[in-house]
Amino acid sequence: MLKILFFNHTAPAEPTVLETKPGISLMRAAVDAEISGIAADCGGSLTCATCHVMVREPWLAQLPVMQAEEDEMLGFTACARQANSRLSCQIMLTNAMDGLEVELPASQY
Repeated sequence: MLKILFFNHTAPAEPTVLETKPGISLMRAAVDAEISGIAADCGGSLTCATCHVMVREPWLAQLPVMQAEEDEMLGFTACARQANSRLSCQIMLTNAMDGLEVELPASQY
């Protein structure tokens, strides 16, 4: 099992810790665990931007390179895109991501 830490903008010092298995997307793990702040309206088909997260370093540098489709879709986020913005549906969890830290935006809409 891996631990993922979700930092909410309203309580940035108190992350929600999610224990999950590798081999699924960060979005799927968050939705299954009912993490508040991940809407995932399209279910991971990369046709919305409601699973927007900001990945903290050093984790961001360890993720696979963003593909053009994700890059384009990040232009539609409700909260301003940041340099560390990613769509959680495009982050496939691996054992190496144990301890991953992500920040949730103020809104997905």
